[in-house]
Amino acid sequence: MALAIHSQSILSASELATSRGEFRWYAAHVRANHEKRVGEQLAQRSVEFFLPLYESMRRWKDRRVKLHLPLFPGYVLVRIELSGRLRVLQVPGVARLVGFNGQPAPLQDVEIEVLRRKLNGPVRAEPHPFLQIGRRVRVKKGPLEGFEGFLVRQKQKYRIVLSIDTICRSIAAEVDLADVEFASPGPKVPAQVPASGMHFPPRNS
Repeated sequence: MALAIHSQSILSASELATSRGEFRWYAAHVRANHEKRVGEQLAQRSVEFFLPLYESMRRWKDRRVKLHLPLFPGYVLVRIELSGRLRVLQVPGVARLVGFNGQPAPLQDVEIEVLRRKLNGPVRAEPHPFLQIGRRVRVKKGPLEGFEGFLVRQKQKYRIVLSIDTICRSIAAEVDLADVEFASPGPKVPAQVPASGMHFPPRNS
């Protein structure tokens, strides 16, 4: 997902469109483990926000509990007019709006909207170490149709990894190998990659 000026997009060129209007999506950097509290405060202030969660089973003493954790730890995405940024920055737990040279950087609105729609559907995603290299693929059919990312193989299962450059976060979702095609010439089957921190290089403008 391209959230920086120089980055690759999680959507194919045919899916990507330029957003118009004053309201844009921004990434708010928040204190660790404060994502849900910040979301509650934003809701009280009638600020539109996006805080996707995923289910994780954790062992607690003599039992296992199901937790709902932030898909993008440390960040909450907000849709605001830049002139009204104080409504977000004054929320306890919010550190800043992510940007460059002191100026908040707007995200690709169409990508955020599509991601919201997909994650509210049958797609189940989890955090993944940030990727910088790998074989870039395009999903040609299925729930993630139109997305582009890196294809990785773990325990005989294939996953597409989508990265947000600006906040250095990646998420992964399972895909059927028959549903993807390589965005550039390459081998039919990807090499298995370790689950270590990597991210893809920025695209030249």
